[in-house]
Amino acid sequence: MNFFLETLIGGLLAGTLYSLVAIGFVLIYKASGVFNFAQGAMLLFAALTFVSLREQGLSFALALVLTVLVMIVGALLIERLVLRPLVNRSQITLFMATLGLSFIIEGLAQGLMGAQVRALDLGIEDVPLFVGEIMISQFDLIAAGVSVLTVAVLALLFNKTRVGVALRAVADDTRAALSLGINLNRIWQIVWAVAGVVGLVAGLLWGARQGVQFSLSLVVLKALPVLIIGGFTSIGGAIVGGLIVGAAENLAEAYIGPLIGGGITPWFAYFLALIFLYIRPSGLFGDRIIERV
Repeated sequence: MNFFLETLIGGLLAGTLYSLVAIGFVLIYKASGVFNFAQGAMLLFAALTFVSLREQGLSFALALVLTVLVMIVGALLIERLVLRPLVNRSQITLFMATLGLSFIIEGLAQGLMGAQVRALDLGIEDVPLFVGEIMISQFDLIAAGVSVLTVAVLALLFNKTRVGVALRAVADDTRAALSLGINLNRIWQIVWAVAGVVGLVAGLLWGARQGVQFSLSLVVLKALPVLIIGGFTSIGGAIVGGLIVGAAENLAEAYIGPLIGGGITPWFAYFLALIFLYIRPSGLFGDRIIERV
């Protein structure tokens, strides 16, 4: 039972990091209906910027503030130069634009900051903590706490402020929101800026865990099953989907892996997502698409 609980808790804590990546997708998808494939590149660029500033001798706080400013400016430029000219285009056009944008951001990051692997020290030691006989990773516990705090701040922003009300209005009915005088371009700017900051938090946590390297942008692929399970339009769904994926991966690797030779972690989340596509295509908390025929 102790082994089961350790495996389950470790998976749930890892799942909060998956959720943090997925939330960046949800924010942009709710506001524009676009699946932002560049979110992984934004995550990588944020982590590389922070590490590069730290290597220049800047303090942690100053490097963090400057990185936040860089991500906000970058988000505003993306909205103005890439998205605004493509307003009213098809979703596949916008998706292809974000796909091309991901390669541009990665190339820019490599050209400005190099391609070597960098170590990222957040001052959090990865040491075991014991609750009774159950061992928990200190890093995973603190990372989960940061993720929960980030989600709480986002919940306050989008549920208790005028910006949040405007965002929900745009997500529910764009034309009605425009008729009420809501500035769609301003909403897109805010959402992309917030997604960039969320990408920074996720990039720092993932970079501290596995090093800041270009494979970090592939974390975006693990967010796909999280979004399929939780739903593309729900922040709560992203959280629940991440927890399900994290726990299921760990339990499957521990109990099914030995029976088939291991190696379950890279693909089990996609197997789980495929099952959800059969039984609930919109995800647990996603909006069901209703079309007249």
